Amino acid sequence: MKEQYGIDSMPETAENVADDFNIEREAQDLMAFRSQQKAAAAQESGVFDAEITPVTIQRRKQEPLIFAKDEHLRATSLEALAGLRGIVRPDGTVTAGNASGVNDGACALLLATEAAAAENGLVPKARVLGMATAGVAPRIMGFGPAPACRKVLALTGLTLDQMDVIELNEAFAAQGLAVMRDLGLADDDVRVNPNGGAIALGHPLGASGARLVTTAMYQLHRT
Repeated sequence: MKEQYGIDSMPETAENVADDFNIEREAQDLMAFRSQQKAAAAQESGVFDAEITPVTIQRRKQEPLIFAKDEHLRATSLEALAGLRGIVRPDGTVTAGNASGVNDGACALLLATEAAAAENGLVPKARVLGMATAGVAPRIMGFGPAPACRKVLALTGLTLDQMDVIELNEAFAAQGLAVMRDLGLADDDVRVNPNGGAIALGHPLGASGARLVTTAMYQLHRT
């Protein structure tokens, strides 16, 4: 089991990616800073309102609390991020500031065939053209989106140059940057996570994939 699946924790896999792909600490912190800035601007301007269903929490002797905004966003600076110690080792590059938060969350999508949508009077918001999965060594698990992207691009006959919006999960800045660089994307490509990513918004594991698709869909409708 250890040989097949590895024993590295998630932060350790990110540190492995940073080591193997030479992802600089400064670049990781800059990605995290940009993620927080973009997410804050998006939240302030109401970008996320269409994709968030408010939750009403009843309280004793107080008015109900309407929960309608993500809580994980944090005001920060490059100086503050640079001052954080490594999670895995003191001289490591992966820190709490350039990693996604551990969050609760939920997301729902309704998928249907074109015929089923028409039969039920549903107007599709997006069309799924293709999907693919890919595996990498467990010790660098966060690099998986790179080969997966190549597979789905080959399947659909599309290129990244044709993409207006690219939502990439920021489990860690190290793996996000490794994937982007491997795919030939610049660190500051404006198409990637234009409204911030998981470093700012959080990474509620099972919900993250659906959240990425939902955010990308609404962003495409806005552009």
